Amino acid sequence: MISLNNIVLMRGTKTLLEGTSLLLHSGQRSGVIGRNGSGKTSLFAALQGDLPLEQGDIRFSETLRCSAMEQEAAGSDRSALDHVIDADKQYRQLEQRLSKTESRHDLDAVAAIHNDLDSIGAYDIQNRAEQLLSGLGFAVEEFGNRVTAFSGGWRVRLNLAAALMCPSDLLLLDEPTNHMDLEATIWLEQWLLRYSGTLLIISHDRSFLDKVIDHVISFEHQDLKMYKGNYSAYEIQRAERIAMQQAMFEKQQRRRAEIESFVRRFRYKATKAKQAQSRLKELNRMQDIAPAHIDSPFRFQFPALDRLPSFLITMEKLSFGFELPLTSNISFSIRATTRLGLLGRNGSGKSTLLKVLAGKLEPLAGVLHATKHLRIGYFAQHQVDELDQTGTPLGILREVNRQAKEQDIRNFLGGFDFIGSRADDAIVNFSGGEKARLALAKITWGKPNLLLLDEPTNHLDLDMRHALTVALQGFEGAIIMVSHDRHLLTNTAEEFYWIHQGRFSEFEGDLDDYERLIRSSGKEPTGPDSSERSSMTGNGKPDKKEQRQLAAAKRVHMAPLRKRGKQLEKSIEKLHGELRAIDESLADQSLYDDVSKSRLKGTLLRQGELKVQLRASEEEWLQLQEEIETL
Repeated sequence: MISLNNIVLMRGTKTLLEGTSLLLHSGQRSGVIGRNGSGKTSLFAALQGDLPLEQGDIRFSETLRCSAMEQEAAGSDRSALDHVIDADKQYRQLEQRLSKTESRHDLDAVAAIHNDLDSIGAYDIQNRAEQLLSGLGFAVEEFGNRVTAFSGGWRVRLNLAAALMCPSDLLLLDEPTNHMDLEATIWLEQWLLRYSGTLLIISHDRSFLDKVIDHVISFEHQDLKMYKGNYSAYEIQRAERIAMQQAMFEKQQRRRAEIESFVRRFRYKATKAKQAQSRLKELNRMQDIAPAHIDSPFRFQFPALDRLPSFLITMEKLSFGFELPLTSNISFSIRATTRLGLLGRNGSGKSTLLKVLAGKLEPLAGVLHATKHLRIGYFAQHQVDELDQTGTPLGILREVNRQAKEQDIRNFLGGFDFIGSRADDAIVNFSGGEKARLALAKITWGKPNLLLLDEPTNHLDLDMRHALTVALQGFEGAIIMVSHDRHLLTNTAEEFYWIHQGRFSEFEGDLDDYERLIRSSGKEPTGPDSSERSSMTGNGKPDKKEQRQLAAAKRVHMAPLRKRGKQLEKSIEKLHGELRAIDESLADQSLYDDVSKSRLKGTLLRQGELKVQLRASEEEWLQLQEEIETL
């Protein structure tokens, strides 16, 4: 149990929390939310003892083990694998003690240390570290690379892996899904759902929060308010509370009418039944939670388009990549009505395709035909980094349209919360979130008819993400988007394509299907869940011949899995037998005599090796059973 008792928390001269009390129960899984600058990261620093309180205290057990994700992405000459293992300080200490003890030939002490190592699961520590790295998207051949060899975003992932590796009762994660793709985000969700300690997560990814948390801690007016349930439950509770305030009623009704209008427009336009049902359900739910964002400082929309041609870009046998093609032979047309979510593992070519479409990278082969009235709005992380640091929001937008009146620009910037003198401030002083908002404002102001968005929600808080979702719903042009924010994808994309094994093709399912496929195999899905669809005839009845063919295909696919399962069962049985024999030999007191110490050491080492092999075999067997059950 962790209790905050009448605390006052400040950062510099700014008061973040004033007389706040809060109780966190053991095993509670809480999402910490609030606008940028409200004090979320400072609260984490206070919980770790790195930021002193002005008043009050924070109480928890002296034995509480805390692990926190480091935000600094400093380089080092340690390998990625060693960097992650280093987080288990107890293991490293025992490792050093073992080395010193072995050099003194103190075999009794060596045996004791091996016992301690076994008790903390040290013999499979490398396997666990490798699983963390693989789950977060690192290739096996990268495990030995030095930390300095990775970019800033990948170093943040290394810090996340280290935080997960560290044994803990309290886990503090600050924006863990930033710089992560959808597959790694889903893997992290599954890992966190198995975590048994108390969890505090700062995140602006509402779908991620919905899957992982059971409470919300919200920064509101220099206080912390606790809500029971996930993020969606919080929105409904807050909407109901705000709805009781009469002054907000008219604004709420106008917002409802706007979303209802979009729902009606979408309902009669949908062509894919399952995606339509999934998305319509999300949109209807948005009507209920809209009031929760009434007091958001962000409200903007894309300007009306002067021209919107029926076809914007046509690709003919397009291949793209670098020295070798990532994807080949794409023939596809982007229409005015295209609203496409692009799926696929990190490195598959999603961002590269957007660069080719934006004219930032030449294709390796094939042809791109673009209409002469094409206006592209391209957002990527490097666009944020390339903003003129000496410029101002007002100056940046004036460069886009020099004929625009200054007051019109200021009014537009106000929707992105650049109000008053803030529109004249130098960009160099802006936070990452403010720079991302400005980059979006610049794109929006340019009246694009095709939006190419590569992870547009990185660094944006929940209110700004909501405003972006609403604005994209009302956008008249075409959208192609790469994002790990499933809420944004579900509410703005009408179809999904994916890049898999060098092919660009339609993904027939929705995001729930994609998630299930990723989780079922523990790796990238081999294809959309089309087997059930193809087993139905035109009148909705099962096609028996096709069902027999599918059943035969499944049996063929399962045969090697079952064979491997039987091999593993024999191996597991053999390992258990060897371990039982070692346990019996360790019961022999003569093994502990001075003359037998070298034999004792060898026996203990063999016991550790067998345990590692046993755990690995059992894990592989469980994964096989899950795959067989899925099939």
